[in-house]
Amino acid sequence: MRSLFIKVCLGAAVLTAILSFKWPNAAWSLLVTGPLCLIGLLDLTQPSHTIKRNYPLFGRMRYWAEWMRPKIYQYFVESDTDGTPYNRLNRSVIYQRAKKVNDTTPFGTQLNVYEVGYEWLNHSITPLHHDKVDHNPRVLVGGPDCKQPYSASIYNVSAMSFGSLSKNAILALNGGAKLGGFAHNTGEGGLSPYHLEPGGDVIWQIGTGYFGCRNADGTFHYEEFAKRAVHPNVKMIEVKLSQGAKPGHGGILPAAKVTEEIAKIRLVEMGKDVLSPPYHTAFSTPLEMLAFIKKLKELSGGKPVGFKLCIGRKSQFIAICKAMVKTGIMPDFITVDGGEGGTGAAPLEFSNSVGMPLRDGLAFVADTLNGFALKRHIRIIASGKVATGFDLVKNLSLGADMCNAARAMMFALGCIQALECNTNKCPTGVATQDNGLARGLVVDDKKVRVKNFHGETVKSAVELMAAAGISHPKHLHRSFIYRRVNAGQIQTYAETYPYILRGALLEAPFPENYQLDMANSSEETFEPAISYA
Repeated sequence: MRSLFIKVCLGAAVLTAILSFKWPNAAWSLLVTGPLCLIGLLDLTQPSHTIKRNYPLFGRMRYWAEWMRPKIYQYFVESDTDGTPYNRLNRSVIYQRAKKVNDTTPFGTQLNVYEVGYEWLNHSITPLHHDKVDHNPRVLVGGPDCKQPYSASIYNVSAMSFGSLSKNAILALNGGAKLGGFAHNTGEGGLSPYHLEPGGDVIWQIGTGYFGCRNADGTFHYEEFAKRAVHPNVKMIEVKLSQGAKPGHGGILPAAKVTEEIAKIRLVEMGKDVLSPPYHTAFSTPLEMLAFIKKLKELSGGKPVGFKLCIGRKSQFIAICKAMVKTGIMPDFITVDGGEGGTGAAPLEFSNSVGMPLRDGLAFVADTLNGFALKRHIRIIASGKVATGFDLVKNLSLGADMCNAARAMMFALGCIQALECNTNKCPTGVATQDNGLARGLVVDDKKVRVKNFHGETVKSAVELMAAAGISHPKHLHRSFIYRRVNAGQIQTYAETYPYILRGALLEAPFPENYQLDMANSSEETFEPAISYA
């Protein structure tokens, strides 16, 4: 569209010049075409609005609609495909915080407080003054055997691969992480130069395809892993077991999209489809998985190593915990991804109907680790539609130590949820490998927006905690959050997700809601220990 507009402008100028020799009055057309071309050229050169850079002149229609808010903007620009209020309300807040403009709203609560599912914070009648709270809360990640623990922000960039996102999007995300002092997860597509060039802290994710650390047959390559893992920008390593948007489902990158650059980064062959198996080949049992994690710690020089999963069978996570108790080997962190997690492309049934939602999975993981007396050594990261300060507070109260965000960070980059992620035609240059579209995303502008959004969201979470009389996230617990469960009943998270006693799963009798899964799990296998035949 950019090159087409330039050609049209040049063509119009040449045509007008030719016609004016024969019909002098034709020159008057410049009074119309001239200003339009000038406006379009200004759109091409401004750095702040990707839509206008990629679609000069015509892209202004979106901003005209935004100017005419709330009615037109509410229904046509901010509309969400599933009709839920999540993106309609939160996207405006994200844009405003990214641009550091006023994010306050008039006329009070924007949600129906009597609707089932409405949640709120239990505030204090003696809130803390802002100078009494930690404005930059950090979490130290690293267990007893970790030689290079990492001090992490409570809010970081979740896993999004180069290949799914453009190089400019990756550069802006990592540049924002550098400016704001938070971490950027690479996604399973490998550790690219664009994750390293800006100098931001990196969490290197390793999925089932072992991209960037694989042999030609797709098996894990320990030497290639060691070469990359010791890079000073790599602060943590995350082994991905599953993701919330499509747990249990492998991925495919068609041969046509495997460029020379992507093939080099992922250590794959050009001209062939790249498959991500649905399961790992480096291990097949809980004991083998922990041995694999221990090996990665050694090869990385003692950096924090953890794993990411969306909870499916509870017995399988319990089996991993049993293996931790038996071997004494523990991950430094566990990322819990909710079934509501996002992706650029997934079968509809997997997105909608597979995987435990974040709130339930997070509470289960926190309680299970506490039940095995493991929680004090392991940090929990929550991931899945975490976009606001209140989202942070809710997840921290359930047992998370920190949170990751993907779609919220994409919105901060300028994503308008055009739903073209899987077509390579993303109009904002975020989720595309089309260099013409990606060029519209100006890294120096967008990295500041990412930094702004992160800082303002953490600030919001801190202010909410201060309103509840809490000086640090570690003091949050489930009694601080209320939820309407039906028209006439409310519950705290503590009532909905009751705590279990520390060590309660180390010996019988076990809590009633754990008895079947405890009997059905073994550190020797991921398979059920009990046959239901």
